[in-house]
Amino acid sequence: MMIKPTTALRTELGEITRICKEKSEPVYLTKNGEGELVIMSIATYERREAMLNLRAKLLEAEQQRLSGAPTYTTDDVREYIRGLHNEQA
Repeated sequence: MMIKPTTALRTELGEITRICKEKSEPVYLTKNGEGELVIMSIATYERREAMLNLRAKLLEAEQQRLSGAPTYTTDDVREYIRGLHNEQA
């Protein structure tokens, strides 16, 4: 974990940017010793957002399963997809 004071933005922005991109990790900025900001590359941010969205969808699917929604095996899905493919042929 990289922690820097917010004043480093003025003097070390290039270095902070390089660290964020190369390590794919956020840099934590502090002000007066307290957490203030988190900086990360766009790629890292987008990966994090995609992971959080997937997690939310998985939790929703699990809630549906627990509440009695129908479930399907991989064989069921495979057969369904084959049926769709055969209809198009």
